[in-house]
Amino acid sequence: MSKFWVLLRTLYVQKLKSKPFIIMTTLYIIGLIGFTFWSDIKELFSGDENTPEIIAIYNGTAEDIKPYFVDDVDFAYEYVTQAEELEKGLEKGDYFAALELSDIEGKLAANIYSYEALGFKDQERLHDVVTSTSQLYAVGQLNLTPEQTALVLDSTPLVQMITINAEESTKSTDEKVAGMVGSYAAGIIIYIVVISFLSIITTDVASEKGSRALEMLLVSVKPEIHFRSKVFGIFLVAVTQFSIVGAVLFGLLRFVDGGAKWDMVMNLIGELPPSYYLFVTAFLILTILLYLIIGALFGSLVSKVEESSQVMTPTMILIIIAFYVMISGVSNPDTLLIKVFSYIPFTAGMVMPMRIGATDMHIAEPAIALLILFASVAAIYKISLSFYKRSVLTYSTGGIIQKIKTVFKVTT
Repeated sequence: MSKFWVLLRTLYVQKLKSKPFIIMTTLYIIGLIGFTFWSDIKELFSGDENTPEIIAIYNGTAEDIKPYFVDDVDFAYEYVTQAEELEKGLEKGDYFAALELSDIEGKLAANIYSYEALGFKDQERLHDVVTSTSQLYAVGQLNLTPEQTALVLDSTPLVQMITINAEESTKSTDEKVAGMVGSYAAGIIIYIVVISFLSIITTDVASEKGSRALEMLLVSVKPEIHFRSKVFGIFLVAVTQFSIVGAVLFGLLRFVDGGAKWDMVMNLIGELPPSYYLFVTAFLILTILLYLIIGALFGSLVSKVEESSQVMTPTMILIIIAFYVMISGVSNPDTLLIKVFSYIPFTAGMVMPMRIGATDMHIAEPAIALLILFASVAAIYKISLSFYKRSVLTYSTGGIIQKIKTVFKVTT
């Protein structure tokens, strides 16, 4: 056991001091900072001081529409008395866009003018402004009292979901949205860790094998000890990296903008029960270990580092499939595709948390999926360890199938 801890500590310290670890951690932190301060960075490069664009309005209706158009950070509104002024102002560059409003059978009609084609975001924003104004205009045509108008505009329904079957939990919309966000974040973490550290562990084993360093090391250390030290050492490196990134993210959320973003995150966290976080954490840990075990095994199959990308391809395809299945569940997490892939060990870690958070399901379902994943990790660990002992000192050429055949041929 002491040899295991020596190898584990050596690998852990070596990876923490390596340039790839430092560079990737720095890039993650820069990415988080850039995302947090994106509006300020955009303003710095564009030179925009958040000055709203001027929108000219010609009101061809008999109603006073000024209360319907309220200046905001995007648009400020100016009114003209003649429709011809719209085109002239656009040609001179006085206006960003222009609205010509008219009444057609009691409904508000609008023509949106611009000198050059509007971008998608601006076009969508103007369309939303006109749509909301049209609704207010229609209410105004009914000659309602102020109290009646307020009642119509504040017509948000009070909805409560009730499930007759007491065996299934019933989540509110807010709980499902929070579960979706949390599950998406967990899936992103799994995807990044697997993509990054699967390559690291595979190339690390392949490098030691290609340089014949393993032959010297395995004289005094059993292959199973070396295998375990690689898997758990790289796992600890991954945990350390995301702990650092998580600490930076906490600082950004907690102290930027007066902690407004942190309050929003805490509201999302408060929507979910403790069991959700226990399940997600278990799925996350077991899924990462599963792929690291496979990565160490594949690294022992190749004879040199250049061949590592070849053996990693099937595993990369699996994690990409899991990622895209998870993405497809964002729009509808209740599909048969999501249900099937939530039980497959290689994809359950990214798909089942989404079902837990965003659907109404019995607690037995994630428990069964977790049990399947745990049993798969244990079985693949045993199989990989047995195969690792045979393959780590076996050198062969050809594809992955040919390498496996060579290992069995040489060692049996």
